[in-house]
Amino acid sequence: MPRDQASANPVDPRDWKLLIFLSVLWGGSFFFTGVAVRELPPLTIVLARVGLAALMLIPLHFFQAGPLPRSLSSWRAFTGMAALNNVIPFTLFALGQREIPSGLASVLNATTPLFTVVVMAAFAEEKLTLRKAAGVCLGLLGVAVLKSNGAFGVADVRTLGFYLCLAGALSYGFAGLWGRRNLAGVAPLTSATCQLICSTLMVGVLAILLDKPWRLPVPSAATLWSLAGFASLSTALAYIVFFRILTRSGASNVMLVTLLIPVTSIVLGHFVLGEIIAAPEALGALIVAASLLVIDGRLFLRLRMALRGAA
Repeated sequence: MPRDQASANPVDPRDWKLLIFLSVLWGGSFFFTGVAVRELPPLTIVLARVGLAALMLIPLHFFQAGPLPRSLSSWRAFTGMAALNNVIPFTLFALGQREIPSGLASVLNATTPLFTVVVMAAFAEEKLTLRKAAGVCLGLLGVAVLKSNGAFGVADVRTLGFYLCLAGALSYGFAGLWGRRNLAGVAPLTSATCQLICSTLMVGVLAILLDKPWRLPVPSAATLWSLAGFASLSTALAYIVFFRILTRSGASNVMLVTLLIPVTSIVLGHFVLGEIIAAPEALGALIVAASLLVIDGRLFLRLRMALRGAA
């Protein structure tokens, strides 16, 4: 997330295509979930995602960064990050997508920066500036518009799915706080690999106790392909692309991907899964996107610079 002063640093020209590519990879995760939840329970889906991705990143880590950390304190930090950044939100979004379309889930995921701002301010990590507060309020308006769709009743299961996805976004906000306090200075590839290992162990126990995957019917080819895409494209490859953009263009610039993710998810959900894009959802998505631009702040900073230059 950007600091109190909006960053005016441009995205490295080489990274614009990677930024769009990353939005496709992460946006595709909601599509893959939309396919998989039709046949598999959420914990089994999450286990496949993090387990296969961990198997892909471990050799890469040894090749690029050497052996994994050995200190107990490091693994405690990775365990906390695994819970907040993988196990809890992945499971909540998978549960939520049993009831709501993948496109709507991706828009709710885009509220993560709103929750991050609130969490960081609540725990005195960042000051809640007037601009950020305005962005959060605008984002809440967008969420209210999303919820205003008449198909959602008070006791409707889709309402439960809606709030489960919002809770997943909140978990990502706490993950940002945990990462800042416990993983500062840790190489991104190490953080990703180790938290995926911890996630696999944690969700593996839960899946064995609750889902009993060995008793499930053999999934269809479409579901198996979605799990493979989930792990290889939307998790392992996405992390690699994310790290490359992060290194060259910085954390605040890579957060621009949040604005692009719903585009991929909504398009795939509409044309492949047959999901209907309701007017309140489209309007709410636009309002949430506007709130992220307000929080990011760079657009307003560049407008001020342009006005000063013209004066």
